[in-house]
Amino acid sequence: MEWPPFDLQHHLEEHLTRVGRENCGFGEEFSAQVQLAPARFGDFQANGALAQGKRSQIPPRQLAQRWLEAVRGEEMFSPTRYELQVAGGGFLNIALSGQAMVEWLAAHGDGDALRRSARELDGRTCVVDFSSPNSAKQMHVGHLRSLVLGDAICRILEFFGARVIRDNHIGDWGTQFGILLRQMAREGVTLEEMEPEEGLKLLEGLYRRGFREVEESEEALREAREELVALQGGDRARLALWERINAISLAAFQQIYDLCSVHFDLVRGESCYRDSLDRVFRELLDCAIAEEDGGALAVFHRDHGRFCTQPFLIRKSDGASNYASSDLATVLYRVERLGADAILYAVDARQQDHFQQLFLTVERWFARMGYRLPELRHISFGTICGEDGRAIRTRSGEPIPLRQLFSEAIARALAIVEKKNPGLDGESRRRIARAVGVGAIKYGDLCQNRTSDYAFSWDRMLSFDGNTAPYLLYALARLHAIARHAPRELSNEAGEAISPIRDGEERALARKLLHFPTTLHQVLADFRPHLLCTYLYELAGEFSSFYAACRVIGPDRDESRRRLFLCSRTRTFLQLGLELLGLETLEQM
Repeated sequence: MEWPPFDLQHHLEEHLTRVGRENCGFGEEFSAQVQLAPARFGDFQANGALAQGKRSQIPPRQLAQRWLEAVRGEEMFSPTRYELQVAGGGFLNIALSGQAMVEWLAAHGDGDALRRSARELDGRTCVVDFSSPNSAKQMHVGHLRSLVLGDAICRILEFFGARVIRDNHIGDWGTQFGILLRQMAREGVTLEEMEPEEGLKLLEGLYRRGFREVEESEEALREAREELVALQGGDRARLALWERINAISLAAFQQIYDLCSVHFDLVRGESCYRDSLDRVFRELLDCAIAEEDGGALAVFHRDHGRFCTQPFLIRKSDGASNYASSDLATVLYRVERLGADAILYAVDARQQDHFQQLFLTVERWFARMGYRLPELRHISFGTICGEDGRAIRTRSGEPIPLRQLFSEAIARALAIVEKKNPGLDGESRRRIARAVGVGAIKYGDLCQNRTSDYAFSWDRMLSFDGNTAPYLLYALARLHAIARHAPRELSNEAGEAISPIRDGEERALARKLLHFPTTLHQVLADFRPHLLCTYLYELAGEFSSFYAACRVIGPDRDESRRRLFLCSRTRTFLQLGLELLGLETLEQM
């Protein structure tokens, strides 16, 4: 493998495992088990001799010593790069030399170089289904996690070389339209030209009133169902109203996406798949996967626990389709038309049963029909709560609109910016407030383990202390300031060689930088961006300690160039990490 590799942990794992198997006779089941090590033990630690000792009944330390001697015979483990030693009961501790650290940092010195190094997913097409609001309803705080998590997942996948298709699967063909069309007819609403936000508020009010009537009256429920069947049957007047509803909704959604710097490659509603539904129903019946009963169509997974008696309803008894119908047709479209190798759904944990049944149905259906089965994955997440532990809502008891949430964040950030830097011009203050306010909400969500619920707190999210967006954005701005004020002749771009990293705060910072690829692989493994957030926070902390202890620009030219080099790489990694999380970065605050 060419030196220096992108991910040193993977590089060590691969080659130490090979040496153990080929040169030490440890067998094919042997694994080096390389992991990041506490600083007092070096940079990495290989624990494979411990498991090998249990298998062979030979003392692990004796095996580790044999392993070490074999490793020392490999050119790639030259003492100029690595220092290796056996410790404890059979651990193999590994430390990079100061020069090897410089070589690695020089080779992976900018975002483009890092992206070129991380190509594990080259040639793989991943469709990511996220955001997916319902038409005719405002996006609210409950839509936040899917939006920011889905965007971060797309960015991580693209970093590793995947062809990513961002798909916003809009709910535009369901039961709510029967209720809405009935209420519009009753109130004589025709949806004249209006601003998207105003129109969406009107539609939401119509739906609420219609829903109350449907809940209280069987006759109203029957009329709403008839409206839905007529719409899904192609009635022109209803379709015209439906198209206007969707246009207003999409325009309002786009305002939020623009604010958050989120884009989609596809924006397709459930309605886009209605022409494929008959094929889905027919094939599931022909394959004896679906069962028909009084016009309804359902799939039973009788060999799968609680789903034995819980049907996966894919067509209602009145002939109307539902989420399950369109989701099945959507999988088919994504495989046949988009070439999806993987389909990832960033949807909250309450939909777990739905996706389990969807995936089971697709697996059986595709196997019977001989279709290529993609990887299907539900990336679930918990709930955002208020500081009282309950679902976060307005004083009237309604979910907080997402536009309102971001507007308040920007206003609060603006007040902080004006207080901290009153000399900035108005345009600069507004730009910084937007980046800090929006970034605070996005980062405040992403820094939580996605499967956990968390309590929303303005004070915590907008704090310049702790693991927050303002703290990291400020750290990055300080690094940009160092670069701006550094003499040109001391910069890495001057082309002079960098002297080896010294022990102490220099090495601690360099060591943290080496762990960046490992962190990204950990995020990719289970799509948990909070691991990257934790890493960036720790990196900023290591830099703060380094900057407090080390004079960056001093009388020693070599020392100054080396320390500016470390500042440059910290800036690169911190900026790239924040961009992978979907945050807008700033050069000045």
